[in-house]
Formats: sequence, C-alpha cells, structure tokens
Amino acid sequence: MTDFFQLFFSGLSTGAIYALAALGFTLLWQASGTINFAQGEFVMLPAFMMLAFLTAGFPLMASFFLACLVSVFILGWAFKRGVVDPLFKYGMMPIVVATIGLSIAMKNGLRVAYSAEAHPFPSLFPDTLYNIAGVTVSLSDIGTFALALLLVMGTQAFLAKTITGRAMQAVAQNTESASVLGIDVPRMIFYTFAINAVLAVAAALLVTPTYLAKFDMGDSLGNKAFFAAIIGGFNNSRGALLGGLIVGVAENLAAAYISPAYKDAVALVIFMVVILFKPQGLLGMKEERKV
Repeated sequence: MTDFFQLFFSGLSTGAIYALAALGFTLLWQASGTINFAQGEFVMLPAFMMLAFLTAGFPLMASFFLACLVSVFILGWAFKRGVVDPLFKYGMMPIVVATIGLSIAMKNGLRVAYSAEAHPFPSLFPDTLYNIAGVTVSLSDIGTFALALLLVMGTQAFLAKTITGRAMQAVAQNTESASVLGIDVPRMIFYTFAINAVLAVAAALLVTPTYLAKFDMGDSLGNKAFFAAIIGGFNNSRGALLGGLIVGVAENLAAAYISPAYKDAVALVIFMVVILFKPQGLLGMKEERKV
C-alpha cells in the first residue's frame, strides 16, 4: 500500500506539469479558437533559454524571469502575429498544419544550432525526502505539485476575478459582442498568448530537471498535455487540471503495476475511453453550432 501512495503522490506532481501545458491548449482554444500542436516545443524552447542564461552566469530565478520576457515576445507576440493572425481567416486546418510544421522546425533547428545531447538542468527544490506514515515523498514532488497547482489556480482566479480576465472570457464566448461592448479584442487575445508563454516557461522550469533539456523533450509532454486537455474538457480551464492529474497518476500506476512499456500509452487509452462516453470531456460543456 505504501508503494501505491508513493506512486500516487509522484504522479500528482507529474500530472500538475501536464496540467500547466494543457491549460495553454484550453486558453488558446477559448480565446481565439486556436489549437497549437507546437505546445510541447513551447516548453522545450524556454528550457534551453534558461539553460543559456544559466551558462552565462545568471542564477536560476533570474534565468526564469528573463526566459519569461523572451518567451512572451517570441512564443506570445511573434507566434500570434506571424502564424495565427495571417492564417486565422482561412479556418482551423491551416493553423493546425502550421503549428505541426513549427513544431518540427523548432526541434530540428535547436538540434542543429545547439546540440542533440541531453543537458542536465538544476532543480528548483533540494533533494530532500520525507517519510510520512511509511510513505517516502520527496520535497521536489511536493514543491512541483504545489507550485504547478498554484499557477493553475492563480490563472483561473485571474480569469474569474479580474476585469481583464472577465474581458478575456467575454472575448472567448463571443468576439463580436465583446467588441460592441468596447473590449479591445486583439489586446485580450494577445494577453492569452502571453499567459500561455509564461505557463510554458513555468512548466519548463518544473519538468526539465526530470526530462533533461533535449531537443525532443516536447514530444511526449505535448501529446500528454493535449490528451489531458481533452480528457478534462477542452473548453474548461479546470478540466486541464483534472485531466493532467488523471494522466500523471494513471501512467505512474500503469508503469509500476502493468509494465513500463505501457506508460506512454496510458494517456491515449484514457482519452479514447473518455471521448467514447463523454465527448465534451469530464468537465467540458456541450457546444452547439449552427451550420
């Protein structure tokens, strides 16, 4: 039983990181109807940004804040203006194809320009272990789960409790009505892309000590975050948290009690079961469209 709880708590910390990346999927979808299949690479690139700043002599937290600034420009403003805005009028499919191409370009570009090797990355938390009722829990797992949960809940509180957040939700619900009410729609959409960029940097800070900084680290993370977003409900930001935790815990338990070979398939299996019985996701709402 103690092994089960250790796997469970470890899975919560991993799942919270998936939730951070999954929240980016739901935010972009709600605000602009955009699906970004380069989301995993949006976590990978800030990891190497922070690694470059660390190599230059900056401390870890200073590297994090610098990476946030650069990411808001590159992964927020430049991505919106250079990829999404020109293609948005042509529908969803061109954006999907473009983000898949962007994902491939980012991976291979970084491999050529930097390195194909995996690079160690310092952890935000010390390697301290706690024994609670026979269950060994690391400070890294506790800290990762707590910080990721705080970021997800903080983002939800910002959207629900602030004027800017409510304006962003209004844009997500009905762009034309929001514009009539005097809301600056392009600015609210940019804020969504900027928040997604910052969440990606935070996910990189938490996941890279385990995944290591490597050019293909975004492959698995992006896929699992996408499945987590759909499992929880693509149109519900709270669903991203639920889906991420479910995937993180389930893959840990499957690796221990079934086989490590099936670990990466768990998210896909849960995804298929959920969309079969509840296509809108566990916390998602049905959306009716007129055609």
